[in-house]
Amino acid sequence: MTTRRVASDPLRFDAAYFRRFYHGADRTHSAREMSRLVGGVCGLSAWLGVDVRAVLDVGAGTGIWRGLLRRRLPRVRYRSIDVSPYACARYGHERRDISRWRARERYDLVVCHSVLQYLPDDGAERAIRNIGAMCRGMLYLEAITRADVAVLDLSRTDTVMHLRPAAWYRARLGEHFEQVGGGLWAARGGPVRLYALERAGR
Repeated sequence: MTTRRVASDPLRFDAAYFRRFYHGADRTHSAREMSRLVGGVCGLSAWLGVDVRAVLDVGAGTGIWRGLLRRRLPRVRYRSIDVSPYACARYGHERRDISRWRARERYDLVVCHSVLQYLPDDGAERAIRNIGAMCRGMLYLEAITRADVAVLDLSRTDTVMHLRPAAWYRARLGEHFEQVGGGLWAARGGPVRLYALERAGR
């Protein structure tokens, strides 16, 4: 597993990258897995009292969240961004760098699926601050940490990334969110009120 600045180079997220990790036999997540994930995020958000009307998808890739969300929430306003010129042209996203961009609008659900590990420390910190400012409800976050190497299937994983301890993320996310678990974080000051045993362990 390597850690190089090339991890954050937008041009490496090209057609070949998406063929391998999103469409080929080695793709990271199957369509069935993604459907279960989106269903779980929507279900738990509703259970916790978040009315998901506006969604921001950060690093949207192939846009799989778009279709899966609209099946469950037909009236949702969906906005997707990505740094990859290829992904933006092919899948219809706005070309934005979450480490340098912040919208004025706030969102009920922000999805940040496998993005932060590609950013260097300063970029990831800025991205978390930007996400925190834009999220008024729930954040779904997946980011590979140093502790995850032992459980990764390296034949199906892009291994060029910045590996950081999970505690590094928790410290910075904790300024804006409370960890619910299962990749979900509730915005501080938002509608979610958790009982003690609903919160992720300290």
